[in-house]
Amino acid sequence: MHINLTHWLGVITLSGLIATHCFGKPFGERLSEAALERTQHAITYDGSYQKIDYPGGDVAPNIGVCTDVVIRSYRQLGIDLQQVLHNDIRENFAQYPSNTLWGHTRPDTNIDHRRVPNLETFFARNGSSLPLSNDPNDYLPGDIVSWRLSGNLPHIGIVTHKKDRVSGRPLVVHNIGMGPQLQDRIFSYTPTGHYRFNPQGSTP
Repeated sequence: MHINLTHWLGVITLSGLIATHCFGKPFGERLSEAALERTQHAITYDGSYQKIDYPGGDVAPNIGVCTDVVIRSYRQLGIDLQQVLHNDIRENFAQYPSNTLWGHTRPDTNIDHRRVPNLETFFARNGSSLPLSNDPNDYLPGDIVSWRLSGNLPHIGIVTHKKDRVSGRPLVVHNIGMGPQLQDRIFSYTPTGHYRFNPQGSTP
């Protein structure tokens, strides 16, 4: 049987080009795009404790807080922070601030992943904890930044590939009370964490 190698090599090459076009973006850029998509949703700020499913659980789609921006953005890429954080805190409970900050004696899949200090601990343990630089060029698309607001209130957001037209700084997607917004805020609050969590095996 005669095999037309030229034909099949052409098919393979075309398939590779299509795959590169569809899936070749770096993880951070895809997370950035997922975060930007969150700004299209009308969200009422509500951080009340709620019972949710596990795994893949979420509060009602029309409510959320800053952590839900991060959770929902990662989930768009097939990564369930509720589940992976629970797996880690279950085996390393003493490494998390759940007991010291909230008096918990065991993990709670309803709320653990929705708390900034827990996400900070998870990202530091399972990703890269990066320096708190004053150089905006050190903050790449898909990086996670956390802050402490007035009153020591924890806050968190996602760095995007978009840049402010005036300052040139990377814009972040965060929810500080008015729903997910794209703003120039990396250096607006007191930074406490800079993380990069690009897990292997994530959806291309």
